Amino acid sequence: MIIMKDRVISIDYTLTDKENQRLDTTANAEPFIYLHGHENIIPGLERALEGKNQGDRIHITVPAAEAYGERDEELIIQIPLENFEDAEEVEPGMQFEARTPAGLRVLTVAGVADDMVTVDGNHPLAGLDLTFDVTVMDVREASSEELAHGHIHASHECGCGGGCEGCEDCGS
Repeated sequence: MIIMKDRVISIDYTLTDKENQRLDTTANAEPFIYLHGHENIIPGLERALEGKNQGDRIHITVPAAEAYGERDEELIIQIPLENFEDAEEVEPGMQFEARTPAGLRVLTVAGVADDMVTVDGNHPLAGLDLTFDVTVMDVREASSEELAHGHIHASHECGCGGGCEGCEDCGS
């Protein structure tokens, strides 16, 4: 079965940067599973996998623009420390989710000085060309529920993975 829109794909991969530093891998872990054609992985990798079959291997470098985008310096802002009253401590490297006009975004604390916190709204891999070594482990048809929700269902009692708001079977 070939990889195309609305199929569930299982891959093993290793992700490296231009210095060949390993950034992520499924080695010694479960394969990564996603619903193809629903923007569940970076666009450049999804396009590279289109038309491949179970057992195929690819090695591809995805430019930053087709991965997590270029860095946007406008996404680095300062926020008063008092806005972090729920946190016991605020220090560089901490991450949190925030609602923004562009939707939910993960922010990383870049620095703390005096009463101000510098946060970075860029994805940690923004601005990087990423190299993937991928093996296609499995390709299957998606269920009607997976298609309706736009992502795979696995490992939750009802099969929804606990990630679906309003799931009637499990209440998540």
